[in-house]
Amino acid sequence: MITTLADRPELLEPLLAMDTGWPEFLLHDLVSDALWFQVPEVFPEYCVVATEGDRVVAYGLAVPYDGHGEGRVPMPDQGWDRILPWAFDDHREGQTPTVAGALEITVTADALGQGLSGRMLAALGDAARAQGRDELLVPLRPIWKERQPAVPMAEYVRQVREDGLPVDPWLRVHVRAGGIVEQVAPASATVSGSLAQWRAWTGLPFDRDGGVAVPGALSLVHCDLAQDFAVYVEPNVWVRHRLG
Repeated sequence: MITTLADRPELLEPLLAMDTGWPEFLLHDLVSDALWFQVPEVFPEYCVVATEGDRVVAYGLAVPYDGHGEGRVPMPDQGWDRILPWAFDDHREGQTPTVAGALEITVTADALGQGLSGRMLAALGDAARAQGRDELLVPLRPIWKERQPAVPMAEYVRQVREDGLPVDPWLRVHVRAGGIVEQVAPASATVSGSLAQWRAWTGLPFDRDGGVAVPGALSLVHCDLAQDFAVYVEPNVWVRHRLG
């Protein structure tokens, strides 16, 4: 069963407790760390939850924001890290949103392979439509991009199968659902830290300058030994779903 969190507010706690499976280093994006946990509580009508009995097996998070205000564009280069603060700023200021931005769809390991992610995407669109939004914009994280971290995202998204659909499975789900690949968000998330932090997050030595391939990272992590820091800038892909 898939419902909005607004319809099932009692599912907020199990949603927040669900294992996301995200790589440890991604949990240290400062924007996400500050605001992610507030999304389902502040915007429950835009968030959806799938249950089997009383157990949460998947959730989808989205936020409304004004993508046409002064100094804004609907699909900013900073992707996730930009639209998340915009949504909370707009909520605080009482600004009318113009679009909805999907942040995440997560499915428990035992529920994978059942087409649930596609149904959750459709449910996010339905929820946004019910709030008067006519577009769902997604700073999408292609799940196979980590296999090619040195390949530019613009080049990666051009990789297609013989049937013309994207090679990447998650991107393919969106295209099959009518999503339009619009552009790359080159700096959708940023994680920086000392080399000691990166070693703790990844178990890797971080003992040489330059790009480091990290499991779960969509691009190389830049390591600077002299400055004792490393930084990861994640590219995403903007996909537009028209809801009208």
